[in-house]
Amino acid sequence: MKELLKELIEAESTPEKGELAAAEIISAELRRSGIDSRIDSWDSARANIVAHVKSTGSRAGLLFACHLDVVGPGEAAWKNPPFGAVESDGRIYGRGSVDMKGGTAAIVAAIRRIVDSGAKLQGDLVLLACAGEETDSCGAIRFACDHGEMPELAGVIVPEPTDFVVVTAHRGMLWLEATTKGKAAHSSAPQLGVNAINSMRLILNELESYEVPVEPHELLGKCSMSINTITGGKALNVVPDKCSIKVDIRTLPGQNNLDVVADFERIFAGLKSRNPQFDAEVSVLREMHALETDCGCDFVKDFCSCVGANETKAVGFTTDAPHLVSLGAPAVIFGPGKPTLCHKPDEYIDVADLDKAAEYYRQVIMSFLT
Repeated sequence: MKELLKELIEAESTPEKGELAAAEIISAELRRSGIDSRIDSWDSARANIVAHVKSTGSRAGLLFACHLDVVGPGEAAWKNPPFGAVESDGRIYGRGSVDMKGGTAAIVAAIRRIVDSGAKLQGDLVLLACAGEETDSCGAIRFACDHGEMPELAGVIVPEPTDFVVVTAHRGMLWLEATTKGKAAHSSAPQLGVNAINSMRLILNELESYEVPVEPHELLGKCSMSINTITGGKALNVVPDKCSIKVDIRTLPGQNNLDVVADFERIFAGLKSRNPQFDAEVSVLREMHALETDCGCDFVKDFCSCVGANETKAVGFTTDAPHLVSLGAPAVIFGPGKPTLCHKPDEYIDVADLDKAAEYYRQVIMSFLT
């Protein structure tokens, strides 16, 4: 399992390099136990992998849903090479070690142990590892639209890092881009142009006091909004004719994203009514609904019993789980590693947590499927 995780880290499955190499590593690992898998690849290096362990079919099955991609290493210095997969003091360091190649290696190990033991499954076991979770969820969306033969499922388990907390709810995501349009002119005569950056300043002033009109959620609290990028201007001596900002909004269960888009459009209309030269538009870059699984349902109660959890929790980050709701099964997020280490330099996972996760997953599979 350690060696599998190291290989996955070394695969460097960033958005630039794609997930195909990581998918091929998992496929080779599964073949060691005679488990067939299918790699769905596109755009030369993007990939999902699906493995389906068949059973008698007398019970509902389980789907373990992972993601293969990682964010880039960033600009900050690392003590160890980000894709070196260095093992030291009981930890394995590297980008993706905790988010989420550690959990992926653990479930692959658990599946191999069960198959190698000759256990007779009464429900099918499906492993999915997707592309693009960190950017646009392209892999999960692709799988949800065309997943081929799929058994009835008792539940979906997402092995994201939760430090072994059972998570049944998380916020959704709405990424917006707002763009102002102006008129270029020589900067020595700015009155002949329309400055798109000045127009964007008007939007920023309005958004300073804007709150998404939605009631706080009992578990997830308020909807949040953060303006995280701004781009404008081409040259120091040219009045800019375009400026854009990108806004990250974390949404709540039941929230209608179109209402937020309509709010932005109303703000822009108000600004234009006061300044005829103002011109702006808003577009949706990415959206994902929030997750809220009934913590009192049989699947969640039985899952908690398997892993010794007395309660479930909610988190602020998002996963691919909402894209899999269409499969008709409740979903939980449960995996090894500290979520506070995600996307940070010197990301690591404790080897002891890998072993613990593999045993938890084995227990869950045996409990539900035998």
